[in-house]
Order: sequence, then C-alpha cells, then structure tokens
Amino acid sequence: QAPLVESGGGSVDAGGSLRLSCAVSDAYYSQQCVGWFRQGSEEERELLASIDSDGSTRYDDSVKGRFTISKDNAKNIIYLQMNSLQPEDSAMYYCAAMRSDCRTSWRLGRDGYWGADWWGEGTLVTVST
Repeated sequence: QAPLVESGGGSVDAGGSLRLSCAVSDAYYSQQCVGWFRQGSEEERELLASIDSDGSTRYDDSVKGRFTISKDNAKNIIYLQMNSLQPEDSAMYYCAAMRSDCRTSWRLGRDGYWGADWWGEGTLVTVST
C-alpha cells in the first residue's frame, strides 16, 4: 500500500470549508515532519502546513488563521481543516513526510528547494467564486 493516501478533496463555494485527511503507514507516520503541500496550475508545489513529531505546527502566511493541521496518533491520520476558502486556494493538495525536521523543510523551501521524501498522490480542491 502507498505510504500516504489523501482524501477529502472536492468543490466548494468561496467562504466554505473542507477537511482533508491523509492516512499514513506506521513507518512514515514516525518521520520527523509531516505536512501538506499544494500546487496550482501555474504554481510550484509548496509547503502550506506542517506538524512535528512533538505536535508543533507551522503555516504559510497565505493560509495562517484559515487552515489548521492536526494529527490523530491513534489512527495515523493527518488532517488539514480548511476554512474561509478562496478561489486562489484551488489546487492539488499533497500529503507528505520528510526525514528532516519541519524547521529545515521550511528554510530549504524558502530558498527554492521545496520537497519531501514521501508523497501522497494528491487530492483536488476547487473553490468557486
């Protein structure tokens, strides 16, 4: 089975909400950093939200205050609660796991090296005006 499997994407009106889920196998759930990336049609895949093994979270400014990342350790599921969705949020959303700590992932990404070690196949989110 794939190490990470996303679900929960769909179409919503602007201002609406959606919750994405990512089922993670045991080996990859134990990685230092897990998070959510997104990629629009004319955008690079970038990290939006991350959560460390200790539960610490971090968000890109574009989603801070609107999106919330969380984990259910009993079920090995990572969630992304998305509120106040806007058309510019329309994109493919990818769950990912990284060997490095989240702090390093953010630093490298802002230097132009966005990436992860393991990826889900993505789930599509479409927000209508």
